[in-house]
Amino acid sequence: MIGGDADDGDGGSAGGNADGRSTDGDTDSFEDRPLRERIAANPRPAAVWGAGFALLVAVQFGAIADVIVNAMPWGVALGALPSIPGTGILAAVGQWFADLPTLLSPELIPNEGYYVPGEGWHGTFLGLSPAIAWGIRVVLVYAYAFAALAWIWYAYVLFRRHYRYADWTPRDDVVDRLRTHRWGQFGIVIVLAFLVMAIFAPALATAPVAQNIEDPYSHTIEYYDHDAGEVVETTVGDANRNSQSRGQDARNVGPMSYDDYDRFHPLGTMPSGQDLFTFIVFGARVSLLIGLLSLTISGVAAAGFALFGAYYKGKLDLSFVVMSDSVQAMPRLLLLVLLSVILADTWIGGLYSGAVVLALIFGVTGWPALWRAIRGPALQVAEKEWIDAARSYDQAPTTTMRRHMLPYILGYLLIYASMTLGGIIVGVAGLSFLGLGVDSPTPEWGRAIDAGQDYVTTASWHISLLPGLFIVLVVTAFNALGDGIRDAIDPQSDVGGDSEEAAAGGTGA
Repeated sequence: MIGGDADDGDGGSAGGNADGRSTDGDTDSFEDRPLRERIAANPRPAAVWGAGFALLVAVQFGAIADVIVNAMPWGVALGALPSIPGTGILAAVGQWFADLPTLLSPELIPNEGYYVPGEGWHGTFLGLSPAIAWGIRVVLVYAYAFAALAWIWYAYVLFRRHYRYADWTPRDDVVDRLRTHRWGQFGIVIVLAFLVMAIFAPALATAPVAQNIEDPYSHTIEYYDHDAGEVVETTVGDANRNSQSRGQDARNVGPMSYDDYDRFHPLGTMPSGQDLFTFIVFGARVSLLIGLLSLTISGVAAAGFALFGAYYKGKLDLSFVVMSDSVQAMPRLLLLVLLSVILADTWIGGLYSGAVVLALIFGVTGWPALWRAIRGPALQVAEKEWIDAARSYDQAPTTTMRRHMLPYILGYLLIYASMTLGGIIVGVAGLSFLGLGVDSPTPEWGRAIDAGQDYVTTASWHISLLPGLFIVLVVTAFNALGDGIRDAIDPQSDVGGDSEEAAAGGTGA
């Protein structure tokens, strides 16, 4: 077990202890108290953790607000519905919070500037080269992100030491098994890196997305003109046009290189001259939005159908089987194409250039796969003695499902959702590659692969290859994460047992 279990609290020892636990066996014993009362009895550990967490949020509040306001579906919807009273004000207030300065931002650690012979770099962080300034910002962003995750983990450790009344719970064994599961840990690290890339895309990008991709001709940059011998100004659009990667050595800006305008490109440029790394990090945000929104829809539907079908069985469960077969009988690709065209001119079709429509379609058509995966475990737990006991005490069916059945199937749902998310990312990239997914100018990984397919064997090989490698790595990581969670929850999954039979029953229904 993880260190600190010795302090988890002995409900059977007499008297109290330094954690404020009362273990004298009276009616006000530690284990009978709600969590808020346990914290009130010993507030110091929670207060220290809360102060540290507040500090972590404060230094990056603008970036967090930007994700909430601009990257989440409700933020996109507010911007798309300005005619509804109140939404314009809400969007303006949210944008004000999103524009607040943050500790790790291109404004505080700039990497855009120009080089003057004999004078060095101008406009960059501490006069460093753009590559070094950008590298410092990337390292600090990931250091901050993993420090925040470590602090969240520390909250769990404090809970076990000071506020949990049980010496041991099955969750402890799950955590311990996952800590020794190397394949699952590989998945965790890559998935977390992908999430950080999506959340902190504005800070990680080498240039603002509005400047480099969305509207380059409305923004200008300065650079040193060697012919004129002075610093001049040009539009980003013109700079992109002269920094295109189109296969020829003379017209190629490869990975880890500068263009003629002193702009650093970690992964090179695209045929349009846009920075490929900026395109990829903002494309990660779009892929994550589609994946999470679609999984939320399909996961809620799958869990609801599985619980109600397992509890009531009979005709209700059979109706869910018929619904599942009907949905899976529909050609998904054809449905995506038809609905994308039909909804293209509507307000929902304009959200994230069609990304929200894709998420809704993936969610509505994806629940049968998740439902089949968790139907077997739901049917299995519905036969347990405690479910019969809950019925005999006239407990409400929804309460029984929520308290006694849902926790049992959540592990299976998490496993298959993790693996499904990788498939959604591949599906969205494939549709975008075919011109059926997210529309320009919104970045999406499949569109980058499509843009570089004519240059795979040329000096501009990086345009298609690097986004493809990102897709392979992220999808593999989600599958590895699912494997790790499965083995941690059910250590018998590789050698048989009831849990394996339950999973098999769920997938084979």
